[in-house]
Amino acid sequence: MTTTRPVTVVAEGFTYTEGPRWHDGKFWFVDFYTYSVNVVHPNGTVEQVAEVPQQPSGLGWLPDGRMLVVSMKDRKVLRQEADGSFAEHADIAALSTGHANDMVVARNGQAYVGNFGFDLMGGADHETAAVVLVNTDGTSQVVAEGLSFPNGMVITPDDRTLIVNELFGNRISAFDIHEDGTLGPRRDFANFGDLGDEPSWHKRVEASTIVPDGLALDAEGAVWIADCAHARALRIAEGGEILDEVSTAPNGVFAVALGGEDGKTLFLCVAPDFDEAARSAVREGQVHAVQVDVPHAGTP
Repeated sequence: MTTTRPVTVVAEGFTYTEGPRWHDGKFWFVDFYTYSVNVVHPNGTVEQVAEVPQQPSGLGWLPDGRMLVVSMKDRKVLRQEADGSFAEHADIAALSTGHANDMVVARNGQAYVGNFGFDLMGGADHETAAVVLVNTDGTSQVVAEGLSFPNGMVITPDDRTLIVNELFGNRISAFDIHEDGTLGPRRDFANFGDLGDEPSWHKRVEASTIVPDGLALDAEGAVWIADCAHARALRIAEGGEILDEVSTAPNGVFAVALGGEDGKTLFLCVAPDFDEAARSAVREGQVHAVQVDVPHAGTP
């Protein structure tokens, strides 16, 4: 199943790359422990375009072009104004039980934000978490609960379905999006087995077929996931069939995006592991790219 493809190094010398996005003809990503938002220009030059002191994660853009970025540790969504300064777009601390994390911004400007649910780096037991909807005016509300570390998120091209990775849940979930942006009941996009109420995230990982971190959607309705515990990116059809695999060994892969001018470049955020102390101490994080057969679809 594993496909061997030529690998291009897009960016290197970072701590832990995340939040990959193809936007406005350029590739964007964050680096957790240099607190930076970065863009790769068409000539390959990497430029830092913003700094988020409380650690950046998910990226997206409002309809008017202003960038939104998740500020993880203070559990906020920031908005970059035209002059480059940041304003608080939403404070979701009261609705988040762990670090705010990945985000998808719908084409109408509404944003869906996940969170850890528990103190992962501090060694706490696993707890489920919510997905928060941030409206364009900055008001926010919980729209889904009981998810196991909701992580990578995408919206289908018709703007009617939100697909969410559950990192420690051994599954990918889907929700109908209502007219007001709220969500219907959770259903399986792909489910590889119920892990029950196991409190140890380590044991949950050991029992999982997939540990889905980053997420990207393609034009055939399949998703690419960063299977972060198994050093591979997987292409998975709705229902759970694994269609393709790209190995990133010896590195793990923690986020993916589809982009490039034809939408067929799969970007891979890779690092040896996701341990905060280890990653923040060295510059071993990179972004790789490989070519795939089916182009990007949906949002982001």
